[in-house]
Amino acid sequence: MGWTSLFLDVNGKNVFILGTGEVAHRRADRFLENGSKVILSGNKISKDLSDKGAILEEDGSKETYKKLVEWADIVVVASGDKTNNDYVSLISKDKLLNRADFPEKGNLAVPTSFYIDDVQISIFTNGKSPLMARELRKKIQNIVSDEDILQIKLQDFSRKILKEKFDNQKVRKEYLYKILNNSNISKLLKEGKLKEAKNYVEKIINNNDNSNDHNNDHNNDNNND
Repeated sequence: MGWTSLFLDVNGKNVFILGTGEVAHRRADRFLENGSKVILSGNKISKDLSDKGAILEEDGSKETYKKLVEWADIVVVASGDKTNNDYVSLISKDKLLNRADFPEKGNLAVPTSFYIDDVQISIFTNGKSPLMARELRKKIQNIVSDEDILQIKLQDFSRKILKEKFDNQKVRKEYLYKILNNSNISKLLKEGKLKEAKNYVEKIINNNDNSNDHNNDHNNDNNND
């Protein structure tokens, strides 16, 4: 199957989760934290999930499964019962389906995911090793520095200013690289001085912008001659 990484807005989506074990709880918690409506089918759910809005459906009949699948935008199969897993998967063929037992039989992966400040990072090993996904997560968390996070914030700040000043995407990109590679800005970010770095960026953009205006005026004068 041709897996590719995508981010899906699940806010307000209906999610049916078959199962109430550890994996099912993790999936439910993740969807709930991102604004989904979640119903789990099984024996019991934690108070934490219930407090977040999760609903438990204890009726495990095929008719109930059909109704829940019809209601759902996303179906997660995460029970210990292979027969039920296969049945719900079969009737969910037109839905976004995540199979925790056999990921390759679904069409939606839910990889390990984590935040470093505003940065969300997901790791997917094509279902080969969830353990290594967690180990790689630890390595990445140790690599990404505070300076990297501040640079992201600064790039966002810079992009907003540049979009107001320049329609040309290539010009904006050149400025962004100039800001990224500026040693004075790097020094400020290493010292945690984001505000000072923003001021420095404004000077770079405004000075170059004024210079461009001057060059344009000069060229116009030459053309008038």
